[in-house]
Amino acid sequence: MLRGLKAHLAEGGRRGGELTISDLTAVVTVTDDGGSSGRLRREYKVLPPGDIRNCLVALSQDEHLLGQLFQYRFPAGRGLGGHSFGNLFLTALTNSTGDFPKAVEVSAKVLAIRGRIFPSTVENVTLEATLEDGTVVAGETNISRSRKRIVRVRLVPRRVRPLPEVLRALREAHLILVGPGSLYTSILPNLLVEEVAEVIAQSKATCVYIANLMTQPGETAHYAVADHVCAINEHTRRNLFDWAVINRSAVSPQLLRRYRAQGAEPVDPSLDRLARMGLPYVTGDFLRQDGVVRHDETRLSEVLLAEFAKRRNHH
Repeated sequence: MLRGLKAHLAEGGRRGGELTISDLTAVVTVTDDGGSSGRLRREYKVLPPGDIRNCLVALSQDEHLLGQLFQYRFPAGRGLGGHSFGNLFLTALTNSTGDFPKAVEVSAKVLAIRGRIFPSTVENVTLEATLEDGTVVAGETNISRSRKRIVRVRLVPRRVRPLPEVLRALREAHLILVGPGSLYTSILPNLLVEEVAEVIAQSKATCVYIANLMTQPGETAHYAVADHVCAINEHTRRNLFDWAVINRSAVSPQLLRRYRAQGAEPVDPSLDRLARMGLPYVTGDFLRQDGVVRHDETRLSEVLLAEFAKRRNHH
């Protein structure tokens, strides 16, 4: 998503056609507790750097070289094996500056990124889920692994202060995009940070939900687009979205077989349910299939911005 939008950023604030963006901000969840991020979090008491690292790489000018470096994983070595260079870099910067957002800001300068990246909160927060059989599971990794339906997720502690820059960015935004991403472990953790959903709901910005392409085993098995939206509405106790963006092209049979073997399937658009809920939507061919199913960032960002411009002029 960020990679696609980066291409539309106006150089030096210069306004081009309808489809230029003057400013781009990514707000990233900090509940990851698995893999390299989880180890650094436990050993160094830093916020998990992995999701931020991916956003830094997506927004960097020279994505190829620096991207390769930041995403490089040490294959072996006691203590080093499995860590990515970018995670270690962010951890070292956090320790030397004493401040995680500052470390992200410095990394952004080093990578010459287009846009800004903020963690949704700088507090040490854990994700907790209640499953349909009443079991309570703690930690993002355990939640993703569980195979029972998730009824609810919450942050622990409950009241988590947002980063002031996040609320400012949301208040100043013209367009707020939510998704694509893991519903319960990537998207909702941001929206459950205090004031975030409230500020989005009060904002004059257009708020758009970008639907996932595939369901996620352990999180959203058999979920249609409407189920994703309902889960967000129920957790935030608000109807946040002005419209949704949904893929309508089919996944190839061989990829479908591979995903089904892992318990994933294409997300049902459920257009009739969305219409009954009163949520407008835009559909399009947003599918890129090269061994994996991903959004085509170019088509997705172009349709998003064109639709936003069209609807804004319409009003």
